[in-house]
Amino acid sequence: MYRIGIDVGGTNTDACILDKDLNVVNSVKMPTTDDVESGIYNSLKKVLEESKIDSSLIKYVMLGTTHCTNAIVERKRLNNVAMIRIAKPATVAINPFIDWPEDLRQKVELDSIIVSGGYEFDGRIISELCKDEVVEFCEKVKGKAESVAISGVFSPVNNEQEKQVAKWVREVLGEDIPISLSNEIGNVGILERENAAILNSALSKVGKDVSLGLKKSLHQLNIDAQIYFSQNDGTLMNLEYTVKYPIFTIGCGVTNSIRGASFLSKVKNAVVLDVGGTTSDLGILQNGFPRESAIAVEVGGVHTNFRMPDIISIGLAGGTCVKGDINSFKIGPESVGYKITEEALVFGGNTLTLSDVATKLGRAFGDKINNVSDLDIKYCELIQEKVKTTLEDLIDQMKTNQDDVDLVLTGGGSIIVPEKLQGVKNIIIPPHYNAVNAIGAALGQVSGDVEKVYSLDKISREDAINEVKEEAIKKAQMAGAKLDSISVLFIEDVPLAYLPGNAIRIKIKVVGDLV
Repeated sequence: MYRIGIDVGGTNTDACILDKDLNVVNSVKMPTTDDVESGIYNSLKKVLEESKIDSSLIKYVMLGTTHCTNAIVERKRLNNVAMIRIAKPATVAINPFIDWPEDLRQKVELDSIIVSGGYEFDGRIISELCKDEVVEFCEKVKGKAESVAISGVFSPVNNEQEKQVAKWVREVLGEDIPISLSNEIGNVGILERENAAILNSALSKVGKDVSLGLKKSLHQLNIDAQIYFSQNDGTLMNLEYTVKYPIFTIGCGVTNSIRGASFLSKVKNAVVLDVGGTTSDLGILQNGFPRESAIAVEVGGVHTNFRMPDIISIGLAGGTCVKGDINSFKIGPESVGYKITEEALVFGGNTLTLSDVATKLGRAFGDKINNVSDLDIKYCELIQEKVKTTLEDLIDQMKTNQDDVDLVLTGGGSIIVPEKLQGVKNIIIPPHYNAVNAIGAALGQVSGDVEKVYSLDKISREDAINEVKEEAIKKAQMAGAKLDSISVLFIEDVPLAYLPGNAIRIKIKVVGDLV
């Protein structure tokens, strides 16, 4: 029995095969393609051919992708969204999309409305729903809306109003309209949770394209395997779950990198730097898992509150473009991306990239150094020094104390990283470092997590914890976990002194093995 891990990056699509003992049999790297599907197919085909493994022996296929992240960052391939907030009269002073970057808002917002409804923190109704408000809005956006997001005040405590509004929306806009319910995506905090639901709706098309692309590629190669996608917490979800919640793939690239880096290097605590062709991502490895962000996470300039790894991403990578002369130059954030083998100088193109600089300095592509012979060595050294100081600053931002740290370096673009960095004790480059994301994807378990606020005047702490635990287990099952393998990863309960009624916030995460 074997499993395949795939990572679809902005520049390359990597694939690897692991045996039943999780040993890496083979790994490959192929250019990402415009249609995504072709890149997935090419990498799958190549890894099977090189490993000479019968496709019938493949039991699991796991895919991680940065496509959803790239779609938001680049403002491309996004659905327009009709937003319904259930919150009148509680939140009418603040409109949906209020804190969004204007360019992203123009791409995503079709229309929005605040309708009657909402709950108090303990589940008491603020006001009743009004069907006419919802129906009138849906008639207004009918034929224009590509997806719908619904968010209600304290819906993680009681989701009935969101579910009811969704039924009314489908009555008008049809059963096939993609709908995102905020209680299923974000945590307590109306605006951040609402933003997460809107982004999830905006990513419906992208998520579906990647999911169906993988499914079609497997069919073409006669691979009859269970399909899973990487989530941003280092765990997996099944195909149906991925189509419904594409936002959970955001950040999974660096998460897979962190998991894969730990597995290959045997290091449990370190900074991980994953350098691709489009971006460099930094994360923290804590006891073999990515450190989760404890604050609201910004995605494409939008504040959200769904689970995310604590990462920093920057447009500094192998395909990053360099412009200007020795007296004034600019590095990125533009990248040639998957066209690096056509446009970079080192491959015969006309665009100066950081890979060209690395080649001129003798760090890569020694057989192609003649293609960069016209580059000024002093110019390249200045660029390299700027790259060095930028990376050192980023590493300092991720550290929790002033001590030097181990750095695990991964990714095909790691040729741009200097051999020594201030603040770094050891730079560790593990085997298969250039396909570590795909390897990390193949290692995942399945998770479920739930966060809710309760009034202990109405329910005991123990019963509240059990209720949240059961819901988290149900989520893990929906995502593809085997019931008898599910265990609790952590339980967190925090008294909320600023709320009446002896309030408490409970957060539980569970993980389980693949079905």
